[in-house]
Amino acid sequence: MNALDKLITQARKTPAKIVLPESSDIRILQAAIEAARLGVASPALLLSSSEADSLAEQHGLDLSSVTLIDPSEAASSARWAEALHEHRAHKGMTLEAAQQAVQSPLTAAALMCRLGEVDGVVAGAITATADVVRTALQIIGAHPDAALVSSFMLMIPPESDTQTRDAVVYSDCGLVIDPDSDALAEIARAAGKSAAGLLGEPPRVAMLSFSTAGSAKHSAVSKVQKATEALKAAEPDWQVVGEVQFDAAWVPELMAQKAPEATFDAPANVFVFPSLDAGNIAYKITQRLGGWQVIGPLLQGLNRPINDLSRGCVADDVVAVMAVTSLQAAAVTKN
Repeated sequence: MNALDKLITQARKTPAKIVLPESSDIRILQAAIEAARLGVASPALLLSSSEADSLAEQHGLDLSSVTLIDPSEAASSARWAEALHEHRAHKGMTLEAAQQAVQSPLTAAALMCRLGEVDGVVAGAITATADVVRTALQIIGAHPDAALVSSFMLMIPPESDTQTRDAVVYSDCGLVIDPDSDALAEIARAAGKSAAGLLGEPPRVAMLSFSTAGSAKHSAVSKVQKATEALKAAEPDWQVVGEVQFDAAWVPELMAQKAPEATFDAPANVFVFPSLDAGNIAYKITQRLGGWQVIGPLLQGLNRPINDLSRGCVADDVVAVMAVTSLQAAAVTKN
């Protein structure tokens, strides 16, 4: 059973109600049907019954397993507008502006999540990441324990991989451009918690740099060193090494040579990049040259789970993100 199969199996135990606001996209329709079939989520589409019938006929699909929520239904629209007005009135939003704003499917979906009508939101197939994140921050907000909202990629090795690796977490690859040492420590802490929840194993965090154990002197190295110390102080029971080069974090023999004081039980499963440049480039190289599957960008640090999609995603990618969202929603309920 590969890492994705394990996620699917785990998500089936606690399938969440997840709304997909980009409901007319063929990839979203296919993913909703497949997620319902697999039992990883209870998908909801923002469509009237007539719109759903038309799309089903057009694409030859059976949407009978998917919940339909008509965004034009007066009572729902009024409820969402009132909730948005109440939430954003201190920012000067009028009821009339709120009524207009909830015409956006993404805004309506986020409000449903805020109100507890659904457990999570998955969007981004046709919406820019910046818009998904902005809506999430404005309507869902950051978790009280989170100093900032960041993102991570769940990286799954190809079946042809000979290194017997399981999935790993890369962070931050999609959101925080140039974190300072405090923000980098918070990203690492959130990524470690994400890994623990999704991988089912303790986090082993590698704070990445072009330097290992002081082999180079530079302000960029100092940033990672400070972040490493802050993370160790915040999570003293975690296995953390930094600053460290990727090859040493990936290959235990190199770790023993370059950072003999590091005491990992196994290779790192969380890789924290010093900047968005590094993280974004690294995950795409891993995906394109290494053949790894990428699930994400997934958001961490929010009050409730809202996750982004790549605009180049396919239906299987959406199903995988829905499975992760179900697991995140279960963690919110547990806490």
